[in-house]
Amino acid sequence: MRGTVHFVAAADVRWMLELLTPRVIANSQRRHEELGVDPATLARCEKILVRALSGGRQLTREVLSAELERNGVPMSRERNYHVFWRLAQEGLLCFGARDGRQHTFTLLDEWVPAPRRLEREAALAELARRYFTSHGPATLPDFSWWSGLRAADARAAVDFAAGRLASETIGGKSHWLAADAPPAAVAAPRVHLLPGFDEFLLGYTDRSATLDPRHAPKIIPGGNGIFMPTIVLDGRIAGTWKRTLRKKSGVITAQPFTAWKKADLRALTPAIARYGRHLSLPLTLSFVKP
Repeated sequence: MRGTVHFVAAADVRWMLELLTPRVIANSQRRHEELGVDPATLARCEKILVRALSGGRQLTREVLSAELERNGVPMSRERNYHVFWRLAQEGLLCFGARDGRQHTFTLLDEWVPAPRRLEREAALAELARRYFTSHGPATLPDFSWWSGLRAADARAAVDFAAGRLASETIGGKSHWLAADAPPAAVAAPRVHLLPGFDEFLLGYTDRSATLDPRHAPKIIPGGNGIFMPTIVLDGRIAGTWKRTLRKKSGVITAQPFTAWKKADLRALTPAIARYGRHLSLPLTLSFVKP
């Protein structure tokens, strides 16, 4: 979606690619022309890569780039990126298992031999249903931005899925959510430690429901597109955190936006304990005062 890497269920990858990538590819056309990533070059690369990967092989970008070079396709660093990106967007390649710390590529048709296929109307409806079920209440512009769909297609998607969605007016704007959305769990933890690029924040265009705009620059320091990990307190982003991990222990450094009450500080302890269990490491807490 939007040309960025997402994890999706294997069965869904084909219909999502078919629905979402044509616009992404079209928006990249000028840059591809500048780099010489034209249809003839892509067809040549596809033939070479299919030959190299057929039979379930999984090879690193370095190995595959060398194979392209040996077969007469020059691969500068930037051209390399766009060739692999384009062929993944078109559904030829996908990531395979890691080779140490490096990603490998493999053929999508071999990696996912029996994907789910949907006609366009059904695909639009399914994407809208899933987004508003997992992110609702959310607005139409939220869905359009998140998916990368044109506004008209996003509206059509909501219309196609309307029988499984409910609408509410919040702050004068129409918001959509699953028609059978369960009530909020009253016993949910008060504090969550979220990673930097979590959907809780990035899944929306208007993030004011969860983040005070005054504190937004603290999430993206320097405006460089790198999102800091966040601390969520009672449904609102209340600070940032980072980790320092050693072989047998670790430290979580929390930096609240404002002074916390003692009860709020105590609520942070079980969140850190949960993360420590996930890492199988004992963690201690360090605070940076606001």
